[in-house]
Amino acid sequence: MENFLQYYHHLRLDQHYNEFKRLINEKRAFLDHAKGNFLKFKQIVDALPDFRPSIIDLENQAVTIGDSSDLTPDQYHLLNNSVEQLCPWRKGPFNLFGIKIDSEWQSWMKWERLQPHIGSLKGRRILDIGSSNGYYMFKMAAKNPLMVLGVEPQSTFYFQYLIMQKFLRQKNVFCLPVTHDQLPKTDNYFDTVFCMGVLYHRKSPVQMLKDICDSMRPGGELVLENLVIESKQNLCLFPKDRYAKMRNIFFIPDLLAMESWLLRAGFTNIRCVDITKTCGQEQRKTRWIQTESLKDFLDPDDPDKTIEGYPAPVRAIFLATAT
Repeated sequence: MENFLQYYHHLRLDQHYNEFKRLINEKRAFLDHAKGNFLKFKQIVDALPDFRPSIIDLENQAVTIGDSSDLTPDQYHLLNNSVEQLCPWRKGPFNLFGIKIDSEWQSWMKWERLQPHIGSLKGRRILDIGSSNGYYMFKMAAKNPLMVLGVEPQSTFYFQYLIMQKFLRQKNVFCLPVTHDQLPKTDNYFDTVFCMGVLYHRKSPVQMLKDICDSMRPGGELVLENLVIESKQNLCLFPKDRYAKMRNIFFIPDLLAMESWLLRAGFTNIRCVDITKTCGQEQRKTRWIQTESLKDFLDPDDPDKTIEGYPAPVRAIFLATAT
């Protein structure tokens, strides 16, 4: 986190420096006195030696860091044991010194769906909301942005990011263990914002979109991926209790409702560039998650429905321009 402050003068963040400094000092104090999973995972990451990778590849499907030949057998065993203790690995895949982390999501599939449609990331100030373990941030880093800032409050995913960044050492990639609404207000600052797989967890999705729009410079690009209902009636699904066994799903809009939300939040030039039904090739159970996955969330007699009887997960990617 301190690296973010050290780098700030490159980022034209002067007007926000004190607010970020206060937030980072608070989180640093929290981590210094962490308990529970934050303490457990911090000790795992801190105990790892500073291995030097012979190769770094951010362009292919798996984010690749080093080769097994870079480590001794004992070092390989230590690293493998450490990353296994950081399960579940939701996003990926990663190849870490020959350890193939087969994550629940084949995240490269989503990246390949959206990449042809988005604007250039070169020289951009990017915010990734709900950045998880940094898989997408590292893919963005390959495009030479000015910086990528992720926000990820969940301890497991934040320390997964730290273990990767420990060896990748991407100088313009940062992550803060905070929620989006804990960030200082950065009016007209970000050039590109990614918000993927987050909005349906919010009780006030339009307000979140408005806050995102306010944080972006006019003409900046929002990359929004969200669960949708495949209709164009300006309707929205509000699950009674759970959706695909998840309690924290609130509003799932149809395609026109999603456009209406974006318009009300201040975005223009709204276009849906991809609609994809989630399939077992993209999301599935592996030994790296040790929990249920897509197959367990669907009706065994009708895979077009969730276990609760709602339409099965369909995700759409929207691009929009901040005003």
